[in-house]
Amino acid sequence: MEEMYDYVVIGGGIVGVSTAWQLQSRFPDKSILLIEKESGFSHHQTGHNSGVIHAGVYYAPGSLKAKFCQAGVAATTDFCAKHDIPVENCGKLLVATSPQEVERMNALYERCHQNGLDVELIDQDELKVREPNIVGLGAIVVSTTSIVNYRQVTEKMAQEFVDAGGMLSLGTQVTSLVESKNRVLVSGVHSDVPVSFACQFLVVCSGLMADRMTRMMGIETEFQIIPYRGEYYRLPPKYNDIVNHLIYPIPDPDLPFLGVHLTRMIDGSVTVGPNAVQGWKREGYGKINFNLRDVLDMVSFAGFWKVSAKHLMIGLSETKNSWWKPGYLKLVNKYCPKIKVEDLQPYPAGIRAQAVLKDGTLVHDFLFAESERSLHVCNAPSPAATSAIPIGGYICDKIARKQQPEQESNGALETA
Repeated sequence: MEEMYDYVVIGGGIVGVSTAWQLQSRFPDKSILLIEKESGFSHHQTGHNSGVIHAGVYYAPGSLKAKFCQAGVAATTDFCAKHDIPVENCGKLLVATSPQEVERMNALYERCHQNGLDVELIDQDELKVREPNIVGLGAIVVSTTSIVNYRQVTEKMAQEFVDAGGMLSLGTQVTSLVESKNRVLVSGVHSDVPVSFACQFLVVCSGLMADRMTRMMGIETEFQIIPYRGEYYRLPPKYNDIVNHLIYPIPDPDLPFLGVHLTRMIDGSVTVGPNAVQGWKREGYGKINFNLRDVLDMVSFAGFWKVSAKHLMIGLSETKNSWWKPGYLKLVNKYCPKIKVEDLQPYPAGIRAQAVLKDGTLVHDFLFAESERSLHVCNAPSPAATSAIPIGGYICDKIARKQQPEQESNGALETA
């Protein structure tokens, strides 16, 4: 017989763990179970990012991204201070290296002000003073950007969840979700043994598997998760002081990716990346990755072909640079000419779970799907790690509203 809980949360990344922790804090008398298929937390997107606490530079004013990010900066730094988790407030420079990028930089500077950020615009000479190894025509200085180890943050949230009475089922692969009038039945496998759990309400924060979980639940949606590999390199220790800030290029506003940047890591090293290469395996972190089911899902989805056609030249260029290191290096050398090919040393890749609609539109903001007894986080793009605490709070608010009978709805898809 299945175990019964008030809430079950699926997903051991930072968004799922934050949500479970905050649900348990709000409802200490409720029984809450967190299910994760891996043996620990942060094995996927959370554990393969740049570790940046983003200030909220890029995001459309009024969007969930912008709201969550600004709230997330304070919430994340406060959480880390409370639990003695190291944070370095190194700041960030967004460097323009061409006249077109200067135009984009000026537009981005205005967006920063619309989002209420305290930023500074500096010219070429001032850039050289602040960053002797960086070249450019100017830059935006974002002083509120910091770095942290998000795995450490997630593990501490999980400990807070357990200490408050929450329960864990790690190493449990979910195989079936069945919703009835009075409950949701979650079936899976743990150590090759079938297991099942029932709950009054289900929250799914499954990242790279978000679309499969909505289909498993029988919720009709118009998106699919398309994986994009973000490949990094680490610089040799002699370059640990090559920059004083995080160094980012001015991004293309039509793309959700921020471009190859130099990132000071909390362990003192400096990484280069990531790029954005089409992935052929949702959890493919090696150099050569292919999964037949993942590929068949993609090629049978109209949105994949439409988004690939729209960004064909960029996609081909990213793929070439993935295999040809001098091409990748060129993306860095435009603002940091000191780095050589031999300086690009191996570092683990990450996979971005990008929601794409049937018409080929990249979903830039958070996306949610719902049934009467479930809430699914379908797209949690960067800066989801920065924003994990306010996202978890937002989900808790939505659940509280949904569980008021007069406000319940069914089968809705929400984006902002």
